[in-house]
Amino acid sequence: MKYSLRHLTQYNYPQPVANSYNLACVTPRQLPYQQVIQTQLHVQPQPSELQQRIDYFGNTQHFIHLQSPHQQLAVTATSIVTVQARHNVLKIQDAVSVSQLQHHLASQHDPATLHAKLCLNASQLIPLLPEAKALITPLMVPGQNVLQLAQALNQLIFNEFEYDPEFSTVVTPLSEVIAHKRGVCQDFAQLAISCLRSVGIPARYISGYLETRPPAGQPRLVGADASHAWFAVFDPTLGWIDFDPTNNLLADEQHLTVAFGRDFADVVPLKGLLQGSGEHTLTVAVDVAPIAD
Repeated sequence: MKYSLRHLTQYNYPQPVANSYNLACVTPRQLPYQQVIQTQLHVQPQPSELQQRIDYFGNTQHFIHLQSPHQQLAVTATSIVTVQARHNVLKIQDAVSVSQLQHHLASQHDPATLHAKLCLNASQLIPLLPEAKALITPLMVPGQNVLQLAQALNQLIFNEFEYDPEFSTVVTPLSEVIAHKRGVCQDFAQLAISCLRSVGIPARYISGYLETRPPAGQPRLVGADASHAWFAVFDPTLGWIDFDPTNNLLADEQHLTVAFGRDFADVVPLKGLLQGSGEHTLTVAVDVAPIAD
């Protein structure tokens, strides 16, 4: 599948602000199953400084500095991306057991394993909660491998938690999500990660997009798509395998990857600080459109 991506983040301020320092993480990743054909970042007004860097996890980040007074900041990322099928369902039977994975983590020190260990402990937004461990423990059965356990957890979250965009914000504690059994894709991804890490399985947070298809006979609404989030589980032979608990899927051609890290704090699309009033209005518009070959 080939897609055209457009992600607009726009801040409007009631009074002029100055010295706005921002970090953007909205450029899709080059991956074995995803090729970025072209990508561009447009900032309005013209920034005083714009620099690109690659972070520890391999994500592309842009540092944006606006020195002059301004009442609006608009950051637009446009890309063309090709995504191949991953056939992850076929890999589930080939995964290692939980005990084999834990032995590998304890005995190996190659770069891939060291990276996985960073996604094994509590992080800024994902504590290791007893409530999370209590969710996953009943799913662990003899003879089960790591990916079978992740798939069972994926299904449990889909079946028992309600998608509710009015319930949570980016700072809602995970404990509240568990207590009320509701949230959004970010919450469900971070819940799954907390569950898996609590039993010694490395899991990482993934930000990206999911192609949404309108009802039959209805046109696509430009800007109606949204950022999406899911999680991935580490297997020493298969690598990282992605699961989408919001939709009870293994990520495939409709999932477009932007960045991954320990949790949402590592991959915030746009964050920063400024000199002036803290009040603002935020507009986010995402468009994921398939391109015919």
